[in-house]
Amino acid sequence: MSKPFDMELFLAGVLKGSYTTRQRHLRQAKAIQSAIAGRWRRDNPRAWQRKHLDWFLNHYLNRRSESTRYYYLLTVQLLTHRLKKSWVFNR
Repeated sequence: MSKPFDMELFLAGVLKGSYTTRQRHLRQAKAIQSAIAGRWRRDNPRAWQRKHLDWFLNHYLNRRSESTRYYYLLTVQLLTHRLKKSWVFNR
């Protein structure tokens, strides 16, 4: 049996800021991971493609407020930085 992916360990190197900000990013990253795993069965960020994060930002969050989408965009940017990808997402 394999262990579940540890998002906190994955983001540990790129998380900066106050304790509250780090916790928000972790909570949102886990929500992103859960949504993508539910849709495409990919729970490991290393298996994600740009289309997965694009789907999350444009379709999964489409009924959320502008500020909520902005904060998730910041978390997605952190994830792409950690994955060493040059993906750019529009707000």
